[in-house]
Amino acid sequence: MSTPTIVEVQGHKLKLTNLEKVLYPVTGFTKGQVVDFYVRIAPVLVPHLAGRPLTMKRYPEGVDQEYFFEKNAPMHRPDWVKTAPVWSESNHRTINFILADDLATLVWIANLASIELHPSLSLAADIATPTTIVFDLDPGPPANIVQCAQVGLWVREIFDHFGLQSFPKTSGSKGLQIYVPLNAKTTYEQTKSFAHAIARLLEQEHPDLVVSDMKKAVRTNKVLVDWSQNDQHKTTISVYSLRAREHPTVSTPVTWDEVEQALKKKDAERLLFEAQDVLARVEKMGDLFEPVQKLKQKLPQLAGLGAELEEETEDDGGINLAAQAEVRPRPKKETTRAKGKSAARKRRKL
Repeated sequence: MSTPTIVEVQGHKLKLTNLEKVLYPVTGFTKGQVVDFYVRIAPVLVPHLAGRPLTMKRYPEGVDQEYFFEKNAPMHRPDWVKTAPVWSESNHRTINFILADDLATLVWIANLASIELHPSLSLAADIATPTTIVFDLDPGPPANIVQCAQVGLWVREIFDHFGLQSFPKTSGSKGLQIYVPLNAKTTYEQTKSFAHAIARLLEQEHPDLVVSDMKKAVRTNKVLVDWSQNDQHKTTISVYSLRAREHPTVSTPVTWDEVEQALKKKDAERLLFEAQDVLARVEKMGDLFEPVQKLKQKLPQLAGLGAELEEETEDDGGINLAAQAEVRPRPKKETTRAKGKSAARKRRKL
């Protein structure tokens, strides 16, 4: 065992261990490189983690070995690492989740060989309120991210119809994920029902490519529109998180133009990014996901969603989303929804 490296980060002393250990055997990517990546990407990553209960996915012996999820903050954590108590119905106890609110905490987490970071869709301060609605597009082989690109563009089209902006990112694994920022008062009941309705609509309109059923038997060469991620008890891979694949791929925000080009060229490699690629992209493009933190949008009324889309459906019968998903009551007072303005993207140097 090598001698630990002592570093000081934001006034906190950290003991980093086994930095030379290879965590990605195929590429030789080491634990030290994992820590280095998280240090460099921190300026754009930390804002997306801050205040959110974090589940760590740890690979102490590397990505090809056993891993474990860690929700409860380890007892040996430094006293400056912030935590948030969240009651768990399934475990019948309070879980103290880590809050990765700063660079020092992120470095400490990376030193635990927590390769993957899975934050909540809620802030700890308001755990019952999701800040986004998420569609996880998961391809069933031989389908790949190219087919996900097509489905993602259909998702965007639906939200464009209602003047709502959506933002794509790669999962860093096989698929694509679409985030629709809300940052307004809502519930998981509303977002989950809404996402399920959209998934069913897409399945009905495009049965040869889309499924909304989780059963693997029905997913061959199709794309699962996974609506179930919109749940207080589930987490989704963070933007800018490494993934435990053969190569150090990263869940990477992309532009809709890049999604369109990948589909046009039928080239999955266009939506595959490793750690160094992502650092270069951020240097050039800034944080493409920055609007997801701040943009305030309101989900349309579910019953209205079905009625409006029926008008654009050539089939006389239309598609009645209201009949397919549970409708939630809306506040009596309605305000005119303005289309979200594109947030200015600042160039940031790491």
